[in-house]
Amino acid sequence: MKEEQEKIKGSEALLKTLIAEGVDTVFGYPGGQAIPIYDSLYDYEDKLKHVLVRHEQGAVHAAQGYARVSGKAGVVIVTSGPGATNTITGIADAMLDSTPVVVISGQVPSPLLGSDAFQEIDVIGIAQPITKWAYQVRKAEEIAWAVSRAFYIASTGRPGPVVIDLAKDAQVGLVNYVYEKVDHIRSYQPLPDIDPQQIAAAAELINKAQKPFVLVGQGVILSHAEEELKAFLEKAGLPAGMTVLGLSALPSSHPLNKGMLGMHGNVGPNRKTNECDVLIAVGMRFDDRVTGDLATYAKQAKIIHLDIDISEIGKNVPVTVPVCGDAKATLSALTALLKEAEHTAWAASFEADEREEDEKVIRRELHPAEGALKMGEVVRKVSEAVGHDAVLVTDVGQNQMMGVRYFKYSRTRSVVTSGGLGTMGFGLPAAIGAKFGAPDRTVCYFAGDGGFQMTMQELGTIMQENLNIKMIILNNDFLGMVRQWQELFFHERYSGTVMKNPDFAAISRAYGIHSRLVEKREDLDEAVAEMFRHDGSYLLVANVEQQGLVYPMIPAGACITNILMGE
Repeated sequence: MKEEQEKIKGSEALLKTLIAEGVDTVFGYPGGQAIPIYDSLYDYEDKLKHVLVRHEQGAVHAAQGYARVSGKAGVVIVTSGPGATNTITGIADAMLDSTPVVVISGQVPSPLLGSDAFQEIDVIGIAQPITKWAYQVRKAEEIAWAVSRAFYIASTGRPGPVVIDLAKDAQVGLVNYVYEKVDHIRSYQPLPDIDPQQIAAAAELINKAQKPFVLVGQGVILSHAEEELKAFLEKAGLPAGMTVLGLSALPSSHPLNKGMLGMHGNVGPNRKTNECDVLIAVGMRFDDRVTGDLATYAKQAKIIHLDIDISEIGKNVPVTVPVCGDAKATLSALTALLKEAEHTAWAASFEADEREEDEKVIRRELHPAEGALKMGEVVRKVSEAVGHDAVLVTDVGQNQMMGVRYFKYSRTRSVVTSGGLGTMGFGLPAAIGAKFGAPDRTVCYFAGDGGFQMTMQELGTIMQENLNIKMIILNNDFLGMVRQWQELFFHERYSGTVMKNPDFAAISRAYGIHSRLVEKREDLDEAVAEMFRHDGSYLLVANVEQQGLVYPMIPAGACITNILMGE
């Protein structure tokens, strides 16, 4: 579809193309080499919502949160030099977690490129290893094409971040604007052709299996294949375990959902991985936090791996049957060839592991008889208060693992956390983006005292935008996850992990955000209820036990059946 030609500035061509691509919200921070973009944005405020973050890293994390809950690409606009380099951590995070983000950075005028001009940096050279595509625009005529191409690449196939570096002379140059949506690139095939023989071979293995087990990753969510997954599992009675990013692909209450995989995952899914006879991985990459020691991982099983990215298949774990393709299509094709089955005894065998975990870990965490507040009980109280129907956003560390373990999910796209990169400071700006991406949903953000302080300036964004986000700091005056490793594996040598913290409630009030401190178990129910009664953002600071540990735990590099429970 082509629009009539009109002579406009490159900066306006950028904004018109964003709107044509369906963008309604951008996260950004202005600066010298992006001023023409912001000048044009002044005339488009009714069509493009600009969210002024307090740091460019926060802009990318906010765009990630927006993308993860909305299913649309998040958009960032920043200036050159430090503005661009401040986005790099977020871009790397988006790459590892397959999050579609388009980052548009201003750049010095093209005649100055390579001269070490003020705030010039080689953004493309820096960004290429951590993006699906990075491109520098030097002419206004390229803008519409480059931006549309960026959205196509970021949002199709295995999603990921794209960077467009926009020279200032391209922003101010005049162009006969023509928009033509990019929906094909000759060298890029986002949806691989499905091999019917692979589907048939996989179905044959599953139909013959006595102890099949499914590993569900974020690829199911990214391909909008939640219903196909449910039909696949239910037709053959296949129990499933979830990666951290795949958690909400299936409701927590579904009988075939056996819980979370990985280092701090549930006992059953980890043990059964090394007991099953057929292991079916769907849209996950066999990360080391899931596999542990590869030499002992699922050696007894025939492995089927469904993934859209051929480079992931066989990369870490040898595969019996590779199935390359979009999960929505491959799951549907595979389900059609499955025989109806139940595997009742096999599914029931998870119950013994569930009882053991409940007795040794969960009861201790959720129903302590005495002592300081525990992280898990705070998380569960919050989840119960929203009827297990909210978007969980976490920072990274113990708060993250306790959050994903004890929050429950009834809808898809309900978990926003930093998986592959493990970025402290991710949570607060991601919660802002999640609220813009799903304004009608309740957003609950959990942080540790360490991660919160890395991006707490984004409270200013919450204040300015008058957002309603429920924020909970699990405060133990430590960098908790590092301290846990120091306790268990480094002879309790707590080097660099003790934190002297500020008055978080006072900081929150300085931004006009209501806050409350809770330290006693008998006050927790009322504190949580007050937080949700309040119409607007709220910070609940929960002072939890200083030396709490996240269990179960599989030591790094150990066999996944070597599970510590802290008895």
